This record gives sequence, C-alpha cells and structure tokens, in this order.
Amino acid sequence: MTRLIAIALGLMLTGSAQAPGWTTLLDGTSLRGWNVVGDANWQVVDGAVQASRGTGFLVTPMAYRDFQVIAELWVDDDANSGVFIRCTDPAMITAMNAYEVNIFDKRPDPAYRTGAIVNVAMPSATINAGGKWNTLDITAQGTKFTVVLNGTRTVEAQDDKFANGRIALQYGAGVVKFRSVRIRAL
Repeated sequence: MTRLIAIALGLMLTGSAQAPGWTTLLDGTSLRGWNVVGDANWQVVDGAVQASRGTGFLVTPMAYRDFQVIAELWVDDDANSGVFIRCTDPAMITAMNAYEVNIFDKRPDPAYRTGAIVNVAMPSATINAGGKWNTLDITAQGTKFTVVLNGTRTVEAQDDKFANGRIALQYGAGVVKFRSVRIRAL
C-alpha cells in the first residue's frame, strides 16, 4: 500500500500522469528534439506547435522499429497533414519511402483520405478531422499496422516495405497544430 501511495504522490507532485514506458516527443511548448525539413513556418502558439504556410516536416532525430505513437492534432477543413512513420530518408520524406498516415479530409482522390495509410490501406470509416482536436493512435509492429482516429479503428493492415525509420509530422496546407506526441517501444 505504501508503494501505491508513493507512486500516486509522485504523479501528483510532478504533474505527470504519463504511464511508464511512454516518451513525450512533442509537448506543444517547443520544437526541441525535432529536425525541421522544408520551409513550413512551424511555431509554438497557445500550447501547440503549428504551421500555416510553406511545406515541410518536423522529423525525429531517432529511428523507430516497433512502436505505438499517439498524437493530438488539430487541422482546419482545408488542411493537408499526416504522420509519416518509418521514414527511410529523413531529408526527403514521401509516401514512397515511408508510411503516410494521412490527415486530409478533402483529398482529391478520397481513397486514401483521413485515417488511411497512403498506398497501403484505405480507411474503413470516414472521419473528418477538420475544426476539432483529434487523437491519432498508430501502432507499427513488424509488418502489422493499426490506425485509430478518435477511438475508431480506421486501418488494420500488413505491409513489409519499411522495417524502421524516423517519424515525421507533415505540414502541406491549411492550418495544422500538434500539441502532444508520445511514443512507446513495443
């Protein structure tokens, strides 16, 4: 019982309710720990990292193999964004050298719209992300991928093109905000 009280007290004192094993990659207070690729105007505004012009990515300096990543994001209705995982070339990120978990409600070809993994799996549910905070939960373990958007599983797929790589947050159009990105190894 004393151990549980100490743990609870420690969480209250630090203000952190993050479960063991999770690492915060982005907390909405700075771009520290991310490499900037492209000319997107990433900046910290009201507890979130956001962009509204240019094109580009925030890229982790480390590569990851098997993991679960959870990101809180807000986009406007015209946004083109996504979370790229297992990026094999961190200087030139595309859906051809990484897995792109798309956030693009108005994609001209809706087959790989919001919630899809571009060129791998179409979303099983139509969810619009525009105009609200969303939670994107991505699991990559071996060749298996699961994407959950706002509690709804949109993708369960298998693919073996990329075994590991960086994680990148994309800015392509509109207004895009990220305020929390956490990861844990599997």
